[in-house]
Amino acid sequence: MVLHLLYILAFTILAFLAVGNLIRNLMTLGVESQRGYAKGAGSSSGSQPISRTGQVPHPELLDDAGNVINEPLLVMRSITVEDAREKLDALYESSPGNPAEPRDDA
Repeated sequence: MVLHLLYILAFTILAFLAVGNLIRNLMTLGVESQRGYAKGAGSSSGSQPISRTGQVPHPELLDDAGNVINEPLLVMRSITVEDAREKLDALYESSPGNPAEPRDDA
């Protein structure tokens, strides 16, 4: 019984810490979204891209010249359910453990 109360107390404390952290992060995000770009901070050189916080962006977000990429990095193609079913069936039929007998598509 005491162990159950200890678990409840521990997870209640963790829940309050998590909610407090969530609220603090949302407030920080709101403040940073209201803030504009720093004017004149590295804008004349052009070779050093600087984000809002003054840090250099991750290298995967830069092109070969060092400029920030402003386009989607992942483009997904939409396919129909029938196309997906055909691809999965072809993959299943080409797998090494697949029996050689034809199956009924009932």
